[in-house]
Amino acid sequence: MIPHIPVLRDEVVRAFGNVKGTVIDATLGYGGHSEALLASNPNIDIIGIDRDQEAIDFSTKRLASYSGKVQIIKGRFGEVVPQILAERPVAGILADIGVSSLQLDKKERGFSLQSDTLDMRMDKDAPLSAYEVVNEYGPEELARVLREYGEIRNAKRVAEHIVRHRPIASAKELAEIAAQVLPKTKKIHPATTLLQAIRIEVNQELRELESLLDAVETYTPKGATIAIITFHSLEDRIVKNRFKKWSKKCICPPEAMRCECGGDRALGVIVTKKPITASIEELERNPRARSAKLRIFRIREDI
Repeated sequence: MIPHIPVLRDEVVRAFGNVKGTVIDATLGYGGHSEALLASNPNIDIIGIDRDQEAIDFSTKRLASYSGKVQIIKGRFGEVVPQILAERPVAGILADIGVSSLQLDKKERGFSLQSDTLDMRMDKDAPLSAYEVVNEYGPEELARVLREYGEIRNAKRVAEHIVRHRPIASAKELAEIAAQVLPKTKKIHPATTLLQAIRIEVNQELRELESLLDAVETYTPKGATIAIITFHSLEDRIVKNRFKKWSKKCICPPEAMRCECGGDRALGVIVTKKPITASIEELERNPRARSAKLRIFRIREDI
């Protein structure tokens, strides 16, 4: 059984349709995107990266028929991608930022509102779990996490409320406690963004994304296609702003009277002026794709 449906699969396949060479799947997960890319394009090979050993074990079996065209590395993509780019040319990078369906559905992983644990680690061997964040962070530090990563307006009040109810042993208990002081919403459970914030802190997801983009900017792999799927506004804003920066021809400071940089400093072009989102047909098959956004950038050949 395939445990995870890759979002925007057909759109990702089209993005890499004419690519020849090595494609880094920075978030290999359960191999859905990599399998689709390998099946559709015989001119590519894949370097897959993931920090979840369970996902690696599954993908190793799933992609076994492509032996010789797949290399899988366990680690954080924010650390591994720079190492790869420093050593060899690549033709593309794909990153599907966020938590997988299997991680959400397995209650013992602690990602779900209904989980009886408080974990949320994508790498089970990582030292920091959601339990430590919820039960050991001071109220000010906890409020910072909720404000920055969950965009929760009354973060200070929520953090203080959580601290008063410690110890908290499960995501389910945390959601019930936090819901008492979180703003009510019709569309989602009021604690959804709170759990998102804690998950981002545990896995340093935004820092990982920034590290990936920094690596691309530093090594600028010639002609490479960069495709990134995000699931919430914080991630999407980071990608959107970085792509915009990369597409600027002039990098002179605003106060400059005239261009002195030569006006030909763009790293490449933004392929997607607006992000690609899931079709109605895909949303019917996979409702979790509703918040997915795909942005694509292509680096110049003559950089």
